[in-house]
Amino acid sequence: MDLNFDRQQVRAVIDAVVERTMRMDMTWDWPCGVAYYGICEAFEATGEQRYLDLVRARVDEYLDLGLPTWTVNTCSMGHCCLSLYQHTGEQKYLDVVMSKVDYLRHRALRFVDHVLQHTVSAKNDFPEQAWADTLFMAAFFLLRVGVELKDEALIDDALNQYYWHIKYLQDPATGLWYHGYNNITKDHMSGFFWGRANAWAAYTMAQVGVRLPEAYLYPKFLDVVGSLNEQLAGLKLCQTENGLWRTILDDPESYEEVSASCGIAAAMVAKGNPLHIKYINKAIPGVLANISADGRVMNVSGGTAVMKDRDGYRNISRDWIQGWGQGLALAFLAGVLTFGQSEGANSL
Repeated sequence: MDLNFDRQQVRAVIDAVVERTMRMDMTWDWPCGVAYYGICEAFEATGEQRYLDLVRARVDEYLDLGLPTWTVNTCSMGHCCLSLYQHTGEQKYLDVVMSKVDYLRHRALRFVDHVLQHTVSAKNDFPEQAWADTLFMAAFFLLRVGVELKDEALIDDALNQYYWHIKYLQDPATGLWYHGYNNITKDHMSGFFWGRANAWAAYTMAQVGVRLPEAYLYPKFLDVVGSLNEQLAGLKLCQTENGLWRTILDDPESYEEVSASCGIAAAMVAKGNPLHIKYINKAIPGVLANISADGRVMNVSGGTAVMKDRDGYRNISRDWIQGWGQGLALAFLAGVLTFGQSEGANSL
């Protein structure tokens, strides 16, 4: 059994999403961090040099305008800077990457077990809180840099983030992930299985086996594999008839949310388990139906804190184009194009 899709259609949709994304006036923060990561993934999958050139021109414009204070969320822009360095060799991109690494390693707020506290500003926004979002914005970034530079300390720090986020956020009974954990109160706050949190976790865990050479030699990678296997086994049960996932995964009255759906389906693609092919094939038309002709990824929820109650999640607006929706859709569609080309250690 293989993936069932029209390659020409997917290429055309990718092109439209890239073009529409580059029309957005996003400043240096996590929306464009996720969006430009997706464009770089589209470049890797298609070889379309124009995609990388668009990101390069925008990053150069940002560098000329000046950069913000680093937070966990702003470190997500390190992904595209690392890709630019890998493909151009220009030191200025590596300098930005290493500035972010220095922040994460030496100045970012952490709590017990050296876990990164999620931060969105220069303030202490969420004292001793671990959010699944941090895995994409920081841990996955540290892993990529560690692999690129063959820096075992960075790889170890990244895997440590995965290890403790798994311990703090995954529900053993269902395999699903909570949005956040409060180390002060020792609880998951409102305690919902938020869709996009599960996407951040699943997608970034699936990438470890793809990107880390000889990942099976790292003991904490086995926790990543175990967590991902359990999570995907739980997530497949939450897929809707439309091939999507809801903003609260186990709440039938919550709306279907497309950024979460893309991230979860992209994790299944990267994991490469043949038992998941039918779920991916269901997700492909579900996602494509939510991308407009002009490249807007629709039904993407706005930026979401750990909300106080169920209605808090249900009522987050999904009316507007969002960088993370664009980027996760591109990551999914790029993965579809390259499915089966590289299993890495994900067959464990």
